[in-house]
Amino acid sequence: VQLVESGGGLVQAGGSLRLSCVVSGSIYSISAMGWHRQAPGKERELVAGITSGGETNYADSVKGRFTISRDNAKNTVYLQMNSLKPEDTAVYYCNGAIVEVAPYEYRYWGQGIQVTVSS
Repeated sequence: VQLVESGGGLVQAGGSLRLSCVVSGSIYSISAMGWHRQAPGKERELVAGITSGGETNYADSVKGRFTISRDNAKNTVYLQMNSLKPEDTAVYYCNGAIVEVAPYEYRYWGQGIQVTVSS
């Protein structure tokens, strides 16, 4: 199983980016998926999560600015980030609770992608 993120980069404050994460490999099912981030010198933190049914949750710091969504047919999760702030600068990690062989579910992580917001 591989999770590959794309869409990161450098953007000015107030701008937008859309992250994508594609899951590939031998997949039986995917339940919850999400995005975490880690800024230099800080712990990794949850940004947003989404269940297989589409229920979402967000960190308070991104509510109203970020939107998580998924396309189950494409095994892809997205993170639309609007009104970006310099404090959103971090490495963003995609993750998913994935079953390769039922009923064993494991959490897999992507390699991370850099998002840098300049002031």
